Amino acid sequence: MMYRHTPQGLVCITQPAHAWVSGQLARSWGNDRFGTFAPWEAVCLGAEQHDIGWLKWEAMPTFNPETGHPHSFTEMATESHIALWSTASHLAMPYGRYAALLVSLHGTGLYERHTSWQQSPKLRPIVQQFLNQEREFQNQLIETLKKDDYYQNHVNSETISQNQKLVSIWDWLSLLLCMGIDRPKCIDQVPTQTHETSLTLTPLNSDSTEIAIDPWCFQTDCIELAIEGRILSEKTRDEQAMRQQLKTAPWITFNIKLSPKSES
Repeated sequence: MMYRHTPQGLVCITQPAHAWVSGQLARSWGNDRFGTFAPWEAVCLGAEQHDIGWLKWEAMPTFNPETGHPHSFTEMATESHIALWSTASHLAMPYGRYAALLVSLHGTGLYERHTSWQQSPKLRPIVQQFLNQEREFQNQLIETLKKDDYYQNHVNSETISQNQKLVSIWDWLSLLLCMGIDRPKCIDQVPTQTHETSLTLTPLNSDSTEIAIDPWCFQTDCIELAIEGRILSEKTRDEQAMRQQLKTAPWITFNIKLSPKSES
């Protein structure tokens, strides 16, 4: 769960809905400068399903008494977060091995990049067990994919690393677009055909529904994205009331327009 502040109220956007935006970005990605990726459909699917582990939690979100709203993803305890990610790759498996591989790599990548857990005697064994479990799963998948004529050219370490990085970029880009920005934001280490670069996102209007991106990294001159959420009109006092509010909360869809930076 994540939040977007709007004049209509606080809008909650689920993790799978945010992942759907990642999939929309993946399907529009690439041009002469940024190239493309392969296997195209499987990578797009992995991006779209990268938060599949949150499905059950989003149906019954937990309550944060400090805010009166469901926990956002940044408020989740590490133990709860690990429990969700421990199921994600196996939930993705029915879609296919390559998508499940990317889901698993995205989960382990989060803890490889954000390492504060290493300072906690309580969390260190929990996270390490998760990493070991997922790495073994990843290695098993890669071995089976190497024997598959369709996938064998896409499981070398360079291609896997590139695709994992792209899923991470689309994830971060989607988070910024879902939650909204009120000033320029930068995303670093974005792969291009020849090197890495940084993307700068600049809001063009007050509600952050029109955003310029520089350099331009998509196939067409502009793209439009759909983001769905629910408007929370007030805080609640307990988990039962919060969940009931979510069931009846009005829906809202944001139409996000991305365009290249103006030359003027």
